[in-house]
Amino acid sequence: MSATGVALLCFAYILGLLSTAISAQVFRLPAGGVILLALSVAAFFVVPRFWRTGPKAFLWLIAGIIGLVATLYFQWRIPQPAANDISHFVPPNSIQTQNSQFLQEPLMILAGNVESMPRLTRSGKAQFWLDATSFTEIITSQPPQTNEQEQSQPELQGVTGKVYITAPLLQATGLRPGQFVELTGILYKPQPPANPGAFDFQAYLAKEGCFAGFRARQVNIPEGQNVSKYGWWLLRRHIARIQVDKLGVPEGPLVSAMTLGKEAVDLPYDVRDWFAQVGLAHAVAASGAQVSLILSVVLALTKRLSDRLQFGVGIAAIIIFTGLAGFEPAVSRAALMGVGALLALLTDRKVKPLGSLLLAGTFLLLFNPGWIWDIGFNLSFLATLGLVVTVPGILARLDWLPTTIASVIAVPLAASLWTLPLQLYTFNVISPYSIIVNIITAPLIAVISLGGFISAFTGFFVPTAGSALAYLLFYPTHWLIKIAEYFSQLPGNSVAVGAISVVQLVTLYGLIILVWILSLWQAKQKQASRFQKGKKKKNQKKSFNFLPYVLGLSFVVAVVVVVVPAWQTKISVSRVTVLATNGEPVLVFEDKGEVTLIKSGDENTARFTVLSFLQERGVNQIDWGLALNSQLKSKQAWDLVSKAMPIKSFYGIINNDKEDSKQSEQSGFFQELPVGQTVALGGISVRVLNTEAPVVLLEIQGQNWLWLGNLKPTEQEKLAKTIKLENLQVLWWSGKALKASLIEVLEPAFAIASSRSVDAETTEYLKAVNAELYWTGRDGAIEWTGAGGFQKTLDGEAKNGLL
Repeated sequence: MSATGVALLCFAYILGLLSTAISAQVFRLPAGGVILLALSVAAFFVVPRFWRTGPKAFLWLIAGIIGLVATLYFQWRIPQPAANDISHFVPPNSIQTQNSQFLQEPLMILAGNVESMPRLTRSGKAQFWLDATSFTEIITSQPPQTNEQEQSQPELQGVTGKVYITAPLLQATGLRPGQFVELTGILYKPQPPANPGAFDFQAYLAKEGCFAGFRARQVNIPEGQNVSKYGWWLLRRHIARIQVDKLGVPEGPLVSAMTLGKEAVDLPYDVRDWFAQVGLAHAVAASGAQVSLILSVVLALTKRLSDRLQFGVGIAAIIIFTGLAGFEPAVSRAALMGVGALLALLTDRKVKPLGSLLLAGTFLLLFNPGWIWDIGFNLSFLATLGLVVTVPGILARLDWLPTTIASVIAVPLAASLWTLPLQLYTFNVISPYSIIVNIITAPLIAVISLGGFISAFTGFFVPTAGSALAYLLFYPTHWLIKIAEYFSQLPGNSVAVGAISVVQLVTLYGLIILVWILSLWQAKQKQASRFQKGKKKKNQKKSFNFLPYVLGLSFVVAVVVVVVPAWQTKISVSRVTVLATNGEPVLVFEDKGEVTLIKSGDENTARFTVLSFLQERGVNQIDWGLALNSQLKSKQAWDLVSKAMPIKSFYGIINNDKEDSKQSEQSGFFQELPVGQTVALGGISVRVLNTEAPVVLLEIQGQNWLWLGNLKPTEQEKLAKTIKLENLQVLWWSGKALKASLIEVLEPAFAIASSRSVDAETTEYLKAVNAELYWTGRDGAIEWTGAGGFQKTLDGEAKNGLL
């Protein structure tokens, strides 16, 4: 079979996996596979007539069958919980107690074997994977509050399944793979993302074959275990300790991350954030760069040896690196292509990088078809594709520069070009400084990566020498961190473009592929003209170079494809979104390009909920910020938001607490909202009725929304007697108990509770006044538009709009 035929079949398999994005079915078969089969039948009759030197007709038909089989194979390989998987034994998410003041979550004892080294989470806890073997529920008569309650334990029940564990850091310190542990805590099922733009934790765990999580409160390690003292984890820990010994933190962990990948070491989260914001995330992720560097060093050191010995040493180096870095998709792709390069060297054949990349991708997707939707695999594949097909053209146009400098510019430019559309689609942001930062830091990254490998190899035999060599990397590493920190703090370090559709994504890659194909065609035309025979040089006409015009037009079209739909949405949409949060409620009002943020939550809420939502909506500036209560405790959250995007005007409420009032005035935290006066914040009119709870009336597009703080029962009764509101559309509160007298006075048409549960009696009171109830713990984020009414994030069920 010709190389073109093999490429066709590989493409058919990959397209079949990609077509699984179509969820519909035709005759109980995946619609994507059926479409590919129909197209292949058409190609069977049509394509050979026009492409006589292309693949044979029967190969087109086989390609369609392969595409259909790929969709079936993907469905077959999707991880599913076994019959006795631990996820089947998760109790109800919440058990409402009689007084409805808290949720009772049954405690369990979960036993199993540790599968991974504990990792530090952003919240300061430890996380690891557990292979569950048994569990038992702890029965208590009261909600779990202390460890001294009387408990009765049924017999252990055997289970299977992979579990995502979070545990107190000190209790998980020292755990290692293979250990048997008993954990006391709460078993839960991950839920779909409750907010637009939020991280899909459920999908992430499902991809790992995990369908349950466990919040451990206590970790018990039974004595007398015989745990293996060997493993890749031990070597990773040994290397990390050697490099941290002399370098310290964060330089030591960064060198280890650049040597082995960030999964092998706990890199401080602030450093991770800096690197991600300026487009250097690839520097701390094990990928093709490390494999290429390792093979270059190995081949240089063994150049006097025979080809077989070079091949053996190279394979051993790749195996060791893959074992240390972990069998991640990007690492596996790079390792497989490295093996292909070594085989070509052994057989004295010329390597075809594009064909090698296609075969490596197909082989890995045969091994695990789920990787087709892995962002790391896709970015690694696209970046490598960019290096293969685009770097030569860029280098040809930079031939006036020294080769080394031209390469430093061409590599990040090509990789960024091919990965940018997918990054926009996945993360909704772009880093304007990415290319320049990658160019500046390229020499430092090369020195640190190479030095990290040398120190790791030396430290394996002589730890003291390895630490001494690592210390030589202090200044390059320190400078790299400072460069990332500096650019991450510059204005506009990340620009949110909002969510782009699949059609926009395909259009962007269509433009890139079109430019690539035209550049290849022009290059062939130039090459053919050089070798024309029988013509004198003076009679030869210089061919027209149309590529710069194509590049310019493609760039304009790409900008229009991304910017125009987002701009049209911004200037035409007015909507209110009450975000689903675990702590402080948060409301965002988007009004024809202007954004008002009411409350920010705590620091975690601001980072993972508020900012993610704003990025998904393409927001780069907050026009009005409103802090209800003095919110001095959440000042860090507001600072985090303001660093990510400017807040033009910031208002808040100062209660009667003199200390809070004094601190607010000294810090200039916000401008105080006067009590009883209406203040216009863009499209929202705000009137503070009470500063204690507080109680705030919001007029949004002619509709009255009332934020009701945590009033005590006596304060609620007092408010019921004094408040005078007519035509209240929405009551927004924390979900805690409300007095019937207050609800009868307010008579809201709709009620939104920012909480995991709603008091049962309050629910009945709201029904009595015909108020339609939503709560974020059940419905996710609640979105309202004047024309569309209410929408719930978790099920998208439309509700009637406000009257």
